[in-house]
Amino acid sequence: MAGITNGQFCSKMSIYGFDVLTIGGYNADKKAINAGLKIIKRGRPEFNINENRLYQHIEEEIKLIKSHPNYHGKVSVNLRSSSPNPIIEISKIEELDIIEINAHCRQPELIESGCGQALLENPEILYDFVSEVVKSCKKKVSVKIRANVSGVDDIEIAKAVNDAGADYIHIDAMNPGHDCADFSIIKSIRNNVDLFIIGNNSIRDLESARQMLSAGADGISIARAAMNGTLPFDLSSV
Repeated sequence: MAGITNGQFCSKMSIYGFDVLTIGGYNADKKAINAGLKIIKRGRPEFNINENRLYQHIEEEIKLIKSHPNYHGKVSVNLRSSSPNPIIEISKIEELDIIEINAHCRQPELIESGCGQALLENPEILYDFVSEVVKSCKKKVSVKIRANVSGVDDIEIAKAVNDAGADYIHIDAMNPGHDCADFSIIKSIRNNVDLFIIGNNSIRDLESARQMLSAGADGISIARAAMNGTLPFDLSSV
């Protein structure tokens, strides 16, 4: 999340009434790890995760969040991987509630390794990837995608996620050239899938949160609006 991946930050946010707090993204396989190391070298320290003990690290982060007396919601982990197996392995963490497949990250090194946004390039491959995770893990499955990527049919991608059996689709409704989300793509996807839609992008106040829900999202995802450790509006008023 915008450079913050840890349970300590999520614990601070527990007082604001979130239903789900998400840690990550984390690099879960060798290709993603190697891509992350290249990204670190060009000044992105948030990719500096000790993947040698990733399973234990995620366990510890989840326990930190769930031990907070003010938090009674779920914990999700966002994972980048070029194959389903490492994600399935992480899903075995007992206290983890939701596993999220990252089909979103646009760092060139990750795309070249077949991770993140690269999964949007072929809906059939994405379908197989998500299907394998859904079939093999006992947790709820979310897929985070980026909308309005050149050459990608957002509706076809959403249908692939839906048909693969995922529980949630987390949509970064990126709107190139505008300082607001693309609410029209949320409406279009809403009309084509039965998935629980989590709307993301440029939610910074009550108005933008309500717009996202009015467009057809079932829930909203907030990142940059909370980066200073506080939330500038009351979630219960959304």
